[in-house]
Amino acid sequence: MEFTVHNQVLLLVFLVAAAMGAVANKTNFCTMGAVSDWVNMGDTGRLRAWLLAMAVAIAGVLILENTGIISLSGGTFPPYRTENLAWLRYLLGGLMFGIGMTLASGCGNKTLVRIGGGNLKSVAVLVIAAIMSYLMLWTEFFEKVFLSWVGPASISLGKFGITSQEISAVAAGISGASGSTPSPTLRLIIGAAIVIGLLIFIFKSQDFRESFDNILGGATVGLAVVAGWYITGGSMGRAWQEYAEMASDIPSRVQVQSYTFVSPMGDSVHYLLSPTKLEYINFGVMALAGVIVGSFIYAIITRRFRVEWFATGGDFFNHALGAVLMGTGGVLSMGCTIGQAVTGISTLAIGSVLTFIAIVAGAAATMKFQYWRMMREE
Repeated sequence: MEFTVHNQVLLLVFLVAAAMGAVANKTNFCTMGAVSDWVNMGDTGRLRAWLLAMAVAIAGVLILENTGIISLSGGTFPPYRTENLAWLRYLLGGLMFGIGMTLASGCGNKTLVRIGGGNLKSVAVLVIAAIMSYLMLWTEFFEKVFLSWVGPASISLGKFGITSQEISAVAAGISGASGSTPSPTLRLIIGAAIVIGLLIFIFKSQDFRESFDNILGGATVGLAVVAGWYITGGSMGRAWQEYAEMASDIPSRVQVQSYTFVSPMGDSVHYLLSPTKLEYINFGVMALAGVIVGSFIYAIITRRFRVEWFATGGDFFNHALGAVLMGTGGVLSMGCTIGQAVTGISTLAIGSVLTFIAIVAGAAATMKFQYWRMMREE
């Protein structure tokens, strides 16, 4: 097989994802666990690790954009900076995903990490979530079930002279400045202020400062997201897009993008239904495979590979319901705890912030309900 620029991009995507999977396994980086620790024990260590991933990703994108290496304003997958503020999609999808990841014992990324570590429960979660993601992405399911009522709720910022939901563009529009071309300087100032604020909060905790694993986990996930943007939006990414335009078998989803883990589940089903069509192997499919392989290698080397299955039928039902909500909600909100809450937030998109808040709210409410039900049963 010819080692084209397309194959080079996919190989790099896989290697970065494998590193992320290995580190996530080592450090127990888990966004659902972050909310659980905070809600149930008052421990913010893993929550700060998640916030660190956001801060690193925002800082990386600011550097890449302000040096002219990449530009995310020309369109990405998914369209984070679109002028169409689909607030209902973000909030409803985020709530569904937050509830789902709690029932399924982990978000999309953690599900892949657990599969690499031998958890067969997560295999079942992946299969169910992937089927729902496929239905949302590749069939008329989304149009028939959701689009007719979530679509009209969207706010077109263009009516207010604002062509992007990126924070600096909205701020410029509100202040009366032209929103058609967001100021790179204003974006840098706002982005830098957010990063500094996050870092102050994150490292204010002595426990976090002394936790190598939390720092390593958060920094690695953030850097992986930056790497994804660099690979697909830099010079190699531009060559990748030019190659795709000339290829006889046009590759799937050749766009500027970074790591997310729900739509790749659906894309993986799409490929597996036609395994001879190698053009269906895209960024997301390689990212999904990379996390599993990286986690598996780490688990084998450290002898942490453990096979686990459902304890009861009720345990299976909870995980299955969670998987349905994750696959559906993750596509509806256009991202997950990584895809929106790190990758999306790195673009300073308002919709990503709304999704992050909704995911945390959905997960926290579910945990409170589970605790209440457990106490009532006792």
